[in-house]
Amino acid sequence: METKDYLARIAQALETIAQAMNDTPGPGIFTLAEADAYHWTGASGQLMPVQKVSRVPLAMLKGIDQVRDILLANTEQFARGHGANNALLWGARGMGKSSLVKAIHADIQGRSGFDHLVLVEIAREDLETLPLLMRAISGQPARFIVFCDDLSFDSGETSYKSLKTILDGGLEGRPDNVLFYATSNRRHLMPRDMIENERSTAINPSEAVEEKVSLSDRFGLWLGFHNSDQDNYLAMVSGYAEYYGLSISAEALRARAIEWAATRGSRSGRVAIQLVRTLAGEEGKPI
Repeated sequence: METKDYLARIAQALETIAQAMNDTPGPGIFTLAEADAYHWTGASGQLMPVQKVSRVPLAMLKGIDQVRDILLANTEQFARGHGANNALLWGARGMGKSSLVKAIHADIQGRSGFDHLVLVEIAREDLETLPLLMRAISGQPARFIVFCDDLSFDSGETSYKSLKTILDGGLEGRPDNVLFYATSNRRHLMPRDMIENERSTAINPSEAVEEKVSLSDRFGLWLGFHNSDQDNYLAMVSGYAEYYGLSISAEALRARAIEWAATRGSRSGRVAIQLVRTLAGEEGKPI
């Protein structure tokens, strides 16, 4: 091959690499005054403001008093610039895990005496871009709760490595103005049958799953949400009905709530609010 052709091929390769680098999205520029909540879009590297967050007042969340108080205290410490832990909210479906995170953010944002607290939602599918998000917000004049709802990992997934690095142990690590909250139905973020399968097929069973299981250990707070008993469920229904000003009698509300739970095969905050939406619709009231 002639020297001229060889140099031409090198030049073309360098041009291709440069073009690819220019096409790679970087952290978007955003103004904190736009909103107190954002959604991170990993594909474009952009923080999109959420003008109206779907949430309920903190006082409406019933039957989770202990975990509410722990997470509220942790978040208040963080908003004051004090020490605080990343938190994993795990357990039964529909018991208010994600609702609690959003309600606490709103409650603290509505008070004075705290630093500007911003909620950033990241989808599980975008976790590989988490380091990029950290760089985008690390120098901002605010404190950030990065929130991932319904976090879990299945066989073959590697995005948990990005989260693990940010939570603890990476060279950059988690910025001082960032806290990570996640919700999951699994305490160890991976299904039990996957753990058992990897243990049974690995050369060194304990090391095969240690990396994934240890991800949970990197959350300083583990807050468990358990299935509701009937008394708590009825208290949730009553609280929602009162908040939305329903005119149904207490006796009729109790009967409808018990029947509703029986047809759903579950008692939870999600089931309770679904019933109240139905009752509000019957009374011609919006929620």
